[in-house]
Amino acid sequence: MTPNTTKGVLLAMTTAFLWGFLAIALKVASTMVDSYTIVWFRFTVAFLALFSFFLFRKREMLRILIKPPFILVVAALALGWNYLGFMQGVSYTSPGNAQVIIQLGPVLLAVAGIIIYKEKLSRRQIIGFVVASVGFLLFYRQQLITMLGKEADFNTGVLWIVSGAVAWSIYAVFQKKLVQTHHAQTMNMFIYGLPALLFMPAANFDHLATLTPGWWILLFFLAANTLIAYGTLGAAFKYIEANKISIIVAMNPVITFITMAILSERHVSWIPPENISPQGYLAAILVLTGAVLVVKRKRKKIDGNL
Repeated sequence: MTPNTTKGVLLAMTTAFLWGFLAIALKVASTMVDSYTIVWFRFTVAFLALFSFFLFRKREMLRILIKPPFILVVAALALGWNYLGFMQGVSYTSPGNAQVIIQLGPVLLAVAGIIIYKEKLSRRQIIGFVVASVGFLLFYRQQLITMLGKEADFNTGVLWIVSGAVAWSIYAVFQKKLVQTHHAQTMNMFIYGLPALLFMPAANFDHLATLTPGWWILLFFLAANTLIAYGTLGAAFKYIEANKISIIVAMNPVITFITMAILSERHVSWIPPENISPQGYLAAILVLTGAVLVVKRKRKKIDGNL
């Protein structure tokens, strides 16, 4: 891989790991704080962090808050809905289930990369995409069957997550276009700020005032997750194609289930366990293998680009 490709892969992997832990943290937080307050807090802290940085370091970057591009406004609204949809989905179902359905987002992004941006797939990448897709289907098959028994909450959660996945794909498509002409973190500042403003009326400030230090630490972790994950995702778009990012980011459910397995072994009481069968581990290997095939290029192609 070229240095830029390697950088893009590492940035996308950082996003994948952070999102892998995110669903678990959101599920725990939802037992104490409502979804709207959590979403508002995540956006607000992330916005204030970037705003403060640019205020003291690069004040000229704040101009984007006064006259943002129209598609940046759409991207901000889409990401705001994505956060709420995923948060509600985790609350109604489980981290694993939410991670299954939200994969509609990366799939739509990959399709957009091919149709809108005319990105070309090599034979190796096509094979990798198929292998990864088969792996996901096998990995989640029994999880979906299990969740279908909880009809009311499951159906409500599915609707929320699907809407969030569609919203994320819209955000990502516009982000891919905007990052070519705008500073990634400058855009993120606006993308965090608009939802923070819109969700403010729904936030429960009285409830926040009663939280213990442990819950505050969890909320700040969620906020930091927002800041870092989308910062690395936005930067990754500069170095690698959208279809590659979609595959790497799509690995985050594997991270979620591995983490949940570790927590189950430790017999923690603050989150229900999610069992993984031997077939599930085999499917996870297929997912990882497929992702490597998609990202890796032939040596002669790399040499030709130098």
